[in-house]
Amino acid sequence: MRWLVTGAGGMLGHDLVEELRTRDEQVTGLGHLALDITAPDAVDRALAAHHPDVVVNCAAYTAVDDAEQDEESALRVNGDGPRILARACVAYEARLIQVSTDYVFAGDARTPYAEDAAPDPRTAYGRTKLAGERAVLDELPDASAVVRIAWLYGVHGRNFVRTMTELEARRDTVDVVDDQRGQPTWSADVAATIADLGPRVGRDMTGVLHATNSGEATWYDLAREVFRLLGADPDRVRPVTSEAFARPAPRPAYSVLAHGRRQRLGLARARDWRTALHEALPRIRKETPS
Repeated sequence: MRWLVTGAGGMLGHDLVEELRTRDEQVTGLGHLALDITAPDAVDRALAAHHPDVVVNCAAYTAVDDAEQDEESALRVNGDGPRILARACVAYEARLIQVSTDYVFAGDARTPYAEDAAPDPRTAYGRTKLAGERAVLDELPDASAVVRIAWLYGVHGRNFVRTMTELEARRDTVDVVDDQRGQPTWSADVAATIADLGPRVGRDMTGVLHATNSGEATWYDLAREVFRLLGADPDRVRPVTSEAFARPAPRPAYSVLAHGRRQRLGLARARDWRTALHEALPRIRKETPS
């Protein structure tokens, strides 16, 4: 199979390109400077040049707080960009996997959100990502999939886990929010899921799939686990409420995603977030500047 990964300079895009290469797949990764997904002519040229069987869109406007002040810019990347990609995929008979987010939900549930749960975004970022989901599924209903992720961390780029490893070395104590609950998810695990999914899109799978790690935690729980794995005292992490870190875009209080579709498709079971973190942390530390 021939793969084209947009947003390949980001955390997930980087991991996906690496994962596909380890599987001896033919993959081209294009970062933002190489491909602006909001430019129809550029998208057309990219697909014409590479003739992909599967396009994976990891490109996104991810500045959640900035989107509250500039939803138009976020919508251009997160909503218009996927639609442009989907239309090009129709023209070149390629399949498309769109990466989305837990922010499409309200974040006020008490049980995990199923893939078919009604979206109800409460932020500009969530609204624009939902627009991207709908654009892809509308334009390419028989040859597309939406993969939702949440609380992503990894080796490449800034993320919560990397920040905690740095703060452990610099501060006696760290205050971390304990009233937001979700699923810490290693980007390498998402990459493996997408690689497994690609050959099935348009054949025995279309629609939405949740690709988070399993289990659930608060940010406070995650920070304590990072400290424990570093050999530091977890009690140096102190719980606080979201009010201590007020931001323009409200964070979901509950964004745990269910994995029912994954089980029905017979994909590998999502591993527990602690297990994934235990494997990921040494790699993240190795890549963290001293």
